[in-house]
Amino acid sequence: MTFRQLLEGAEILSQSGNPAVKGVEYDSRRVKQGSVFVAMKGESSDGNRYIDQAIAAGAVAIATDSAVEQPRPGVAWAQVLHGRRALARLSANFYKRPAERIANTGITGTNGKSTTAFLIDSILRAAGRKTTLVGTIEYHVAGKILPAPHTTPEALELNRLLADGLAQGVTESVMEVSSHALDQQRVFGIPFDVAVFTNLTRDHLDYHGTMDDYFRAKQVLFEGCGTEPPRVAVINIDDESGRQLLAVNKKRNSQVISYGLTSGDFHAESVEITARGTRFQMATPVGVIAIWSPLIGNVNVYNVLAAAAAGYARHCPAEFIAKGVFELARVPGRFERVDCGQPFTVAVDYAHTDDALRNLTALARDFVARAGLKGKVITLFGCGGDRDRTKRPLMGDAAGKGSDFVVLTSDNPRSEDPFAIMNDALVGLQKSGTKYVIEPDRRKAIYTALQQAAPGDIVLLAGKGHERVQVAKEGTIPFDDVEVARETLRALGYDCENAARASGAGKTV
Repeated sequence: MTFRQLLEGAEILSQSGNPAVKGVEYDSRRVKQGSVFVAMKGESSDGNRYIDQAIAAGAVAIATDSAVEQPRPGVAWAQVLHGRRALARLSANFYKRPAERIANTGITGTNGKSTTAFLIDSILRAAGRKTTLVGTIEYHVAGKILPAPHTTPEALELNRLLADGLAQGVTESVMEVSSHALDQQRVFGIPFDVAVFTNLTRDHLDYHGTMDDYFRAKQVLFEGCGTEPPRVAVINIDDESGRQLLAVNKKRNSQVISYGLTSGDFHAESVEITARGTRFQMATPVGVIAIWSPLIGNVNVYNVLAAAAAGYARHCPAEFIAKGVFELARVPGRFERVDCGQPFTVAVDYAHTDDALRNLTALARDFVARAGLKGKVITLFGCGGDRDRTKRPLMGDAAGKGSDFVVLTSDNPRSEDPFAIMNDALVGLQKSGTKYVIEPDRRKAIYTALQQAAPGDIVLLAGKGHERVQVAKEGTIPFDDVEVARETLRALGYDCENAARASGAGKTV
């Protein structure tokens, strides 16, 4: 492939030279002989500062979004209007535009993206489709599981993933599309066949500034990311922002499918929530579908409705929608239970906003009530550093109001002082009037929370979910809430291994 072929469709202001190219990179440390280096301005750094390092490493061409940088002798050059859009075009061209040969479903919203994505992926696979899954927890390529550094990767990695999937026979992709990715145009040029909106609650205001700007970033998925709008928009009409989005989409050419707990094209009837799962009758445009999901609670009823509507939009028959929902037994770090034979429930969850904590504690309260128990809800949580400070007291208030006892601890403090973060959350927690303790060491905090539990109680370990590390200014250390909970339960005298064997022996197909 030549440099000019690679630039096809990019917004070029000037261009010179046309060497053969062997790869595309935006990180100068990864440049090899024959690479094109895309030098672009980022959030905290400017890739244009590393042009000469890239050339020294073997770059034969530069695509830059800087009007200041001048072409270097002997190196092909292109000045582009927008760095990240250029990266997206060049990446797509280099990998032969894989997204155009796959049916792409994108999910955006504050809460529920990961579970909804896992459910859609399960439905598509039940219908015999071969899939790629891109999201917060992990990436899947034709059944192979890969680590997920970002919810939505940069365009280069995304096109590489889709190309790998296509080579293995993938026909469908399911992507969580974050507001950051939409704002930064990481999915520019990706044609989405189906777009799903779950909800909008307060989050990421450290980046977006206002809720209006946060919502506008989400809207981009439904307008088309440098492409035509999605063929089908699936929208939660129980959410105020969803209703706004519905009105806007009805004026476009997209087909709109609405969902809600009790109204919408897809809605739930006769909901039964038990300690083992959730059963309901799902009303759809093709009739009622009987649903049984191992996932628990109203929040997962919403996730199932969204996924079912997306599956319907992707032409999956009713029996495969029901089968796909039934076959998804768990989502890592999403109300993931830790069973070591203890007489109380322990659940690890990613809830890291005030709305998510309200939903989680309400689910826990309902869980113990439906099990016929009179147990307490014990919640451990913390707030992330270098993120929106204004949501911290709101999280403290939500955790306090939804719990009988709270352990306030550290999450990922990043560059901030953990005590300063906890003090921000403490304002709301104290206002709730709930009993609490403060323990900045998360491992000790988990021990405290589990030690507080009595038979019939439920302990929620909230905030980190599927994450396997804790990030602080001193560095990154391994930390997995599920594993730490198991270690703690063993220290308290419970037998995790026997519990796991007993659970496995009791499973039926």
